[in-house]
This record gives sequence, structure tokens and C-alpha cells, in this order.
Amino acid sequence: MRKGEQTKEYILQKAAQLFNERGYFGASMSDIMTVTGMEKGGIYNHFKSKDDLAVQAYEYSVDLMRQAFADAIKGKYHAVDRLQAVVGVFQKIPNGSPLAGGCPVINTAVHTSHTHPQLHASAQETMLEWQDFVRRIVQLGIDRQQLKPDTDVETVTTLLISTLEGAIMLTQLHQDSRYMDRATAHLVSYLQSLALTES
Repeated sequence: MRKGEQTKEYILQKAAQLFNERGYFGASMSDIMTVTGMEKGGIYNHFKSKDDLAVQAYEYSVDLMRQAFADAIKGKYHAVDRLQAVVGVFQKIPNGSPLAGGCPVINTAVHTSHTHPQLHASAQETMLEWQDFVRRIVQLGIDRQQLKPDTDVETVTTLLISTLEGAIMLTQLHQDSRYMDRATAHLVSYLQSLALTES
């Protein structure tokens, strides 16, 4: 990787965490300069504007999540194991993995609901991508006769994501991991009840 590319990735890494923790409007260019240790001109050598940086930083955050999901399901064949691995990724989010500040999709959706249409649309698109990711695991599990044939794909997808995102919010709001522990324990049991064969 060339020096310019390394510098750009460094800025994205720092900015992604800052935006995830403070939101688009809560993070000023001065804040970005502070966390990167760079002058505004140096940052703008790599990004057209704060908007451009925010959009690319969001994509950087999402790529971290994509990689976390890919790593979690690697080598797992049974749908229940794969879905539990997805649960495991969400379970780590309140502890700052893979990015400090919580779920970048929900944070971005909330912070930009009526203020930044492009970022809000990106968050919506990512959530649809995650839903499709879970949906495909469930459908493949049914097709492979790993999950019960009457398993409702949409119900499993909705319950999984909404329960986990809600647990992240409660855990961070109250600074209490018991909310996530209860949610994940319930989901693990629920997913095991869907299995047609042992995982």
C-alpha cells in the first residue's frame, strides 16, 4: 500500500470511530483534526469535503462489520451454527468490536434521520443487506434440511436483527451487559429450536 493510501485509511479509521461515537453533526472538522493529528488541508488532500469523508467513513465501518460476519461464519456449515455466529458478532458490538461506539448502521440511521439523506439512505441499504444475509442463511438451512421446513424466513430474520439491535441500545443506554446476555441467550435457544438435525 502506498503512503497516500495508508494515510487515507488512517484518516478513515479515526473518522469512522469518531462519527460512530458522536454522529455526523456531533463531530466537527476540529474534532477530526484532533483525532487524526492532521491539518484540515492534509485531510482534504484525500477527501473533497466533510460529507465525502463521512460517507467513506461509514462505508469503512460497514466493511469492518462485513469482515466480522465473514470471519464468524467461516468453516460453519449448519445454519444454526452460522446464525449463532452472527449473534456472536452483534454480542461484541457494545464492547467496541469491531468499532467503538455501537452499531454503525443504527447510529447512522438515528443521527441522520432528517438531516443527511445520503447517509440515511446508506444506512437503510446496509440494513437491507444484513437482512438479506440472514435471510439467505435461513433459506439455505431449510433447503439443506437443517432447519424445520415450516420455518418462516422473514420472522427469523426480523426477530434476530431487531432483538440484537434493541439489546445493543439497552446495553449501551444502561451500561449493563445483562441486556445483551439475556437477548443472546434467548436467541441461541430459539435458533436451536428451529433445527431439524443436530448442528
